[in-house]
Amino acid sequence: MAKVLGIDLGTTNSCMAIMEGGEPVVLENSEGKRTTPSVVAFTKSGE
Repeated sequence: MAKVLGIDLGTTNSCMAIMEGGEPVVLENSEGKRTTPSVVAFTKSGE
């Protein structure tokens, strides 16, 4: 069976969810948060 992935690309934060057992489950990022900033910047020093 195919997997379903929902992506909310918000202007401030983004979020992803999958379907498990007929229920949506919001995925956590590497920091354990359910939303991730939609904009990322890298400085000249690589930060």
